[in-house]
Amino acid sequence: MSIPVPLLLTLLALSGCHTATLLHTSNLLKESIRLLDEILNTKVSCDKMNVTNVFAGDKQDNDLETLCKATTVAWEGRSCHRDLEGIYLNLRSLVQKNSTDYKAPCPVAGGSTTSLSDFLLDLQRALRRIVKGQSLK
Repeated sequence: MSIPVPLLLTLLALSGCHTATLLHTSNLLKESIRLLDEILNTKVSCDKMNVTNVFAGDKQDNDLETLCKATTVAWEGRSCHRDLEGIYLNLRSLVQKNSTDYKAPCPVAGGSTTSLSDFLLDLQRALRRIVKGQSLK
């Protein structure tokens, strides 16, 4: 049984695209973690600013939905830390590349709040967990 060359080439190309997407996702996650390290090591007066706690609640959101909501919070907090714009762009790109269901930035319902610095720590933990698991669900 032999596989026709055009089919084999198509399969090879598709596997390369999937690998490239995974590599790009991994790079965006790692870059976001690096940016968060820099932000968290910079003390500014607005670190205590209240933001919506997208990591609170019953934890029924999947990773992509949580990252989509985190995109909104990062966008809203960019006046505090200019590097939050980089976080916003990376998260938006991650969501757009990995989901057709979510369009970042996602709406965030008012609810419990947390400080911007605690939100950033929670985001960093979430991104590290995703990198460790190497998948977005």
